[in-house]
Amino acid sequence: MTETMNAPTQASDGASSGVPILEVTDLKKHFPIMKGLVRRKVGDVRAVDGISFQIRKGETLGLVGESGCGKSTTGRVILQLDRATEGSVKYEGEELVGKSTSQMRGLRPNMQMVFQDPHASLNPRMTVASIIEEPLIEHRFGDRAERLAWIEELLGLVGLSPTHANRYPHEFSGGQRQRIGIARAIALNPDFVVCDEPIAALDVSIQAQVVNLLERLQDELNLTYLFISHDLSMVRHLADRVAVMYLGRMVELAPVDALYESPQHPYTQALHSAVPVPNPVVEFGRERIILKGDIPSPANPPSGCSFHTRCPIATAECAERVPEWRETNPGHWVACHLV
Repeated sequence: MTETMNAPTQASDGASSGVPILEVTDLKKHFPIMKGLVRRKVGDVRAVDGISFQIRKGETLGLVGESGCGKSTTGRVILQLDRATEGSVKYEGEELVGKSTSQMRGLRPNMQMVFQDPHASLNPRMTVASIIEEPLIEHRFGDRAERLAWIEELLGLVGLSPTHANRYPHEFSGGQRQRIGIARAIALNPDFVVCDEPIAALDVSIQAQVVNLLERLQDELNLTYLFISHDLSMVRHLADRVAVMYLGRMVELAPVDALYESPQHPYTQALHSAVPVPNPVVEFGRERIILKGDIPSPANPPSGCSFHTRCPIATAECAERVPEWRETNPGHWVACHLV
């Protein structure tokens, strides 16, 4: 990589010292519900309804939950691809909420995203080289020869041959397309990457390869990840800490070992009980927690604790009062009246 392209440096003291690269405070994203010929607003879909967390430099925060709980919207609002309704998002101390498109442009090289579906996120009419070169041209990185040299290096970093540069996305498998998406995401040497379910659309046999690639790139390029997924077993392999979302709210946040060995929130316990154990004796003797009913609509969430309509241990208080977000053990945060 040439000097013009600002080659990534080795791991800094930020990871070990716990310096937050991202601080999210009371973040909300509500989508208006419009009806009638005059498009009158009749309500809101509360996709993200007041969440707070930090991500330290060099770490991976896993964000898990059922489909529709607001995980992907959280990632998009953090990067200001969708504008926040309320709250604060600070990247290295700089407030992002409220910045204009032109103001965000200067920060885009530092914050990138790997999208869920590699079939939809890659332009089928562009070659691999053009797809990866597009952000480099947009942010004026180097001349043509330098960009092509960097594209070849990127393809090697993600496990593809430089000879693939002139091929089109339809000529690749799903796993190879996702590697192209990852190469595009790291092309601008970002510090922070949102991985929005990057393995969900891939075959099981390919998922581990992509996760291993993300781990290797994190070590080599000193990346910080927000890894969004519904696969708890894969998140356990990759994440340092795990946050659990339900219906737009965060219900538990803890170091990965603490969350998997001693989950405290009833929803986290139910998710954990559904993860298969590769020991048939242990698996046969485990008690599964079966949640009744469907997830309520984010357009009309329940009062009090949003989980109380499906919680097996809910009390009258749970329906009346929103639980406080509190630290029960060092680094272990839970929103539940009964913990």
